Amino acid sequence: MKKFKTIFAILLTAILAISCSSDKDDKPTYKTENPLEAYYTATGFTTVSNFINSGDYEFGLVFTPTVKGKIKAITLKLPATNPSVRITIWDYTAKSVLRSETLNVATADVQVSKEISELLLDKDKKYMITMNSNDWYKKNKADLTNATYPIVAGNITINEYRWISGTGQIFPTNVSSNYNAGDLSFDFQQTE
Repeated sequence: MKKFKTIFAILLTAILAISCSSDKDDKPTYKTENPLEAYYTATGFTTVSNFINSGDYEFGLVFTPTVKGKIKAITLKLPATNPSVRITIWDYTAKSVLRSETLNVATADVQVSKEISELLLDKDKKYMITMNSNDWYKKNKADLTNATYPIVAGNITINEYRWISGTGQIFPTNVSSNYNAGDLSFDFQQTE
């Protein structure tokens, strides 16, 4: 009887171990995506001008995830160095700050990526990511015509570009469709 209990315990442990590991394996793994390149391709914003020490602005992109997911990192490239660029992620509807981060752009024209504690995003909810800087790349079409929004870039829909002048962390109220000042973006990963 003792031998039977031992065999039963071993079999039960093995079944539970297999069951637990297969539950984990059944969950899909989603790739990380950054919408910026697809955005520029879709807009046709291929003409680039560098602006350095050109006045302070809070500016960035309004976006909507088409799936539930999370922001894992912020990416930024500038035409000049700046040790403390303030990045803000906003709840678009409430016009409230969800997250503030500071990025160090130590080398001009080199993309910086900063991993952040994960910020969960809801499907079909509007958000905005902005930076406050006096340096940026201005990207537009050669003929200066407007881009047609919204723009689908993987699981992110980009709704518009917004800006406001000043150094304050103020929700941008101006909308422009014929250019983007950047290059600010984020790494997004679907969660379900």
